[in-house]
Amino acid sequence: MTPADSTMHTPLLTVRGLARTIGLRRLFAIDELVIPRATAIVLTGMNGAGKTTLLRMLAGLEPAPGAIAQWTDAQGNPHSAPLDPLPPALRQRIAYLHQHPYLFRTSVRENIAYGLHARGMPRDEIARRVGDALGWAGVSHVQDTAPEFLSGGEIQRVALARAKVLEPELLLLDEPTSSLDGHAREQVIALIGDLAAEGRTVVLICHDRELINLPGVVRWKLGDGVLDQHHP
Repeated sequence: MTPADSTMHTPLLTVRGLARTIGLRRLFAIDELVIPRATAIVLTGMNGAGKTTLLRMLAGLEPAPGAIAQWTDAQGNPHSAPLDPLPPALRQRIAYLHQHPYLFRTSVRENIAYGLHARGMPRDEIARRVGDALGWAGVSHVQDTAPEFLSGGEIQRVALARAKVLEPELLLLDEPTSSLDGHAREQVIALIGDLAAEGRTVVLICHDRELINLPGVVRWKLGDGVLDQHHP
């Protein structure tokens, strides 16, 4: 068995000791959170349960004092480090999409290319990846358009393309269809299905029954300070 083969049988990421307290209230305390590979996970729970906070902690956008992350690299070597601050090796593998994505005041094409430029990628490779992402998201026709002229559905698809182009192993999506309806919602649901089918792990906060009921989707539920990772 090659290192890549053995890696596929290990979790993508394990986090221990993940907890958040607000004032005197313990929002949640998760002894062990195991994120599998190549899995679509829907995170549900009541408003105020801490779902967005949990995703932002995993993405390194909120403090996670005391939490320990464990992962295996492409060569099959195990690693362990504090989650806070997010280790650079994990930062390259995780993408977070806010419920209301912010797009820079430039063209759609440049928005999608931004992260690749930041990584110092060669221009020809950037052009290839961005072209593929534009086609995948169905936004080639607005590639030279500024964000203020996009519809809500187009903004979500551009944001998904901007995340996908970085080729993350873990995508964290906060209510990606909450402000959409009709055809725009269906388009975004199809793109999320594509991401999962590619073998990426997708964890999304969602109350959309169509997304929750996609084939193979795993459901987690956060409530009363506890994360149920085996929710039916």
